[in-house]
Amino acid sequence: MSSEEPSRSPPSVGALTSVFHVYRVERDDDEIRYIGEPLIPAGDLSKEVAPLFAQRGYDVSVTRRHGDGSPAPYALVAEPESPGIDGIPWGNLVMFVLTVATTLYAGTMWYYIDIAGDPLNLLRAWPFTAAVLGVLATHELGHYVMSRYHGVDASLPYFIPVPPPIGTMGAVIRMRGQIPSRKALFDIGVAGPLAGLAATMAVTVIGLHLDPIAVPEQAIQAAEGGASIRFNDPLLLTLLADLVGQPTGYGEGLAVNPVVFGGWVGMFVTFLNLIPVGQLDGGHILRATLGPRQETVAAAVPGVLFAMAGGLYFLTEYTQSTILWGIWGVLALVMVRAGSATPLREDSLGVGRLAIAALTFALGALCFMPIPIEIVLA
Repeated sequence: MSSEEPSRSPPSVGALTSVFHVYRVERDDDEIRYIGEPLIPAGDLSKEVAPLFAQRGYDVSVTRRHGDGSPAPYALVAEPESPGIDGIPWGNLVMFVLTVATTLYAGTMWYYIDIAGDPLNLLRAWPFTAAVLGVLATHELGHYVMSRYHGVDASLPYFIPVPPPIGTMGAVIRMRGQIPSRKALFDIGVAGPLAGLAATMAVTVIGLHLDPIAVPEQAIQAAEGGASIRFNDPLLLTLLADLVGQPTGYGEGLAVNPVVFGGWVGMFVTFLNLIPVGQLDGGHILRATLGPRQETVAAAVPGVLFAMAGGLYFLTEYTQSTILWGIWGVLALVMVRAGSATPLREDSLGVGRLAIAALTFALGALCFMPIPIEIVLA
């Protein structure tokens, strides 16, 4: 493709003639849309044109047009690159710093650190923060790396700060444009859970080898006189503890090292992300493996979650878990209505990727906890 035009102007129609037949060009503020049809497989188009647009300071995505009666089924959507002010992704950095602060504060609760006398004691909770954010960052960077590999525009992770007991709701990346193929959709979807689980298992094993935390007497007395929160262990955590010969529970006055809780967070986040519906990682994997038939499976997911919530309500006293799975049932219902990602090319995955899909869902099942959290009354 030719690259004669000025370096900061969008590519001309002539520069695209070898790979994309342009019917017309539309402009909307800074966004430029080249309407036409590809002359090469649509799934390869983004990779082919991305370098040309990047040379001129533009991000480009490929979108498929539906139902407008146009003979042009595709559009190349170009927007000026916006990495942040002065080239720095300030939004990502601000969210990350806030999340570091909230997880440090949450960590002081698990380490029983008093920050009233010296706020700098907050920094003593850094192992908890490193464990939680390390797991979440590895998960999202798995998505990011595979998105870039397949030529899909993706942002750096945005971390979400919340109050204790965890200090974060996780992290997300933003992807623009359409996924080029089912293989790309699968690779992007599965990379996060597998990378995150590798980090989760490493963090858990490290935490199990660290010394337990001494619980202050006043904390024990407060628990005996009121309510306390108990985080139940998923099967994967129990298996790892048995494998390395370390306990997950201690006698009165001792608690497992908070780094282990970082692994617990990773396992819980992994299971939720692998729920096979909508834009969740599990939804991407399911769509890639089953194609359009995944809608039948996804439609049953909200019913399963509602049934689990109902069973817990009628058969147990764990109201908080009933509410948790009821909320996720509603979220799943919304995601079913919104639909899943639709790749540009419906290629088959092959036996290797199908085996990886089965392994990933099996590992996700080991992270499942019907009752993740209990509120224990004295």
